[in-house]
Amino acid sequence: MSGAAAATRISDGALDALLDAAHPLVGSADDYDPLIELIGDGRLVLLGEASHGTHEFYRERALITRRLIEEKGFTGLAVEADWPDAYRVNRYVRGAPDDADAEEALRGFQRFPTWMWRNAEVLDFVGWLRAHNDNRDPANGAGFYGLDLYSLYASIEEVIAYLEKVDPPAAARARERYACFEQFGGEGQEYGRSVSLGISEPCRRGVTQQLQELHRNSVGYLRRDGLAAEDDQFYAEQNARLITSAEEYYRTMFSSHTSSWNLRDTHMADALRRLMAHLERHGDPAKLVIWAHNSHIGDARHTEMGERGELNLGQLIRSRPPDGTVLVGLTTFGGTVTAASAWGAPAERKRVRPALPESYEGLFHRLGVPRFLLALRGSQAGLGLWEPGLERAIGVIYRPDTELQSHYFAARIPFQFDAVIHIDETRAVEPLERTSAWESAEPPETYPSAL
Repeated sequence: MSGAAAATRISDGALDALLDAAHPLVGSADDYDPLIELIGDGRLVLLGEASHGTHEFYRERALITRRLIEEKGFTGLAVEADWPDAYRVNRYVRGAPDDADAEEALRGFQRFPTWMWRNAEVLDFVGWLRAHNDNRDPANGAGFYGLDLYSLYASIEEVIAYLEKVDPPAAARARERYACFEQFGGEGQEYGRSVSLGISEPCRRGVTQQLQELHRNSVGYLRRDGLAAEDDQFYAEQNARLITSAEEYYRTMFSSHTSSWNLRDTHMADALRRLMAHLERHGDPAKLVIWAHNSHIGDARHTEMGERGELNLGQLIRSRPPDGTVLVGLTTFGGTVTAASAWGAPAERKRVRPALPESYEGLFHRLGVPRFLLALRGSQAGLGLWEPGLERAIGVIYRPDTELQSHYFAARIPFQFDAVIHIDETRAVEPLERTSAWESAEPPETYPSAL
């Protein structure tokens, strides 16, 4: 797929059609009525982000998610985060007494980049979700879940802790199988590097055996402990599945970027389907919102990612969906962003370069509407965007000095997403732990209003 310049090829007539179709977001309660109508009776709504460090992306996704929970009966939020860290938040929002407030519940997010989930907007949303659930039967509350696979060591601890409660001899066997990872200092990447260099043997056999044993014994545990133990058992088994996926992910990450990327997104899709099946075990179909980066949400078959053999969560969900899946991308033209200069480096508040004029973001800037929603599914306005164009993606690392090479890729946005939300000028999301590098870059912004 060529990175041809969609914005420079679009006709004046097509530009006018886009402007007519762009629904301005003016801060009113009915801003997202067209999106709610597009979602209809859908059961999965995937909300993206062009960067992991933009305040407005978190804020707008929270506004949409609140409406879907309150008006459409959505049963929870699943995010691009590790299962055990997010499940601690899930326990809090469902009324468990483990943590005193939302900030404490978010303390499980200790792995880089902490600002993705330990930030002001997530803090406010978790506080709102707890208050929402406090007025309802706990069984009918909305949950908070993680789909990612990086928590290899934390998940090992959780599986062993669960088995210590329900089956101490099985816990001893699990500890012996997982001991294979002890020599790598709690770092999954060190395990992967050591195996790739032939220094260490893979731990695959042990983690597979442990998952099989836990699954085999699950019926017996539930028969003995009753239905009240279902959530604990499911939590432990999801951790065990995560460990098997993480082992393979880290083992392949040094040999093939495409293979490791595909493993990660396949794990997220499978985790989502298992979560929905678990939530549906006693009643109505589950309805979930998913927050993740545009690169995971937008259908990869319509980007250069797909051309090089990469798949993603949005593609997999569209390919094997429940009825009604809606993919929404969020974009920006310029402003500031919270990001690091290298993996594991401190968070900085960085100035985002204005988007390239020939990019989709450059085109949206030309419309002159500061904030808008553009429905693409079934819209004639999207016809002018069928040619491939450049789209920007900023992850946890932002390198403005190599922006074209590092942060742009070719895509066909009308096929990649069902709708796009564009906010022309955005600002950096506020970490709960502000580093000196973050503080010194820009004037301080507002702090969260709710805990």
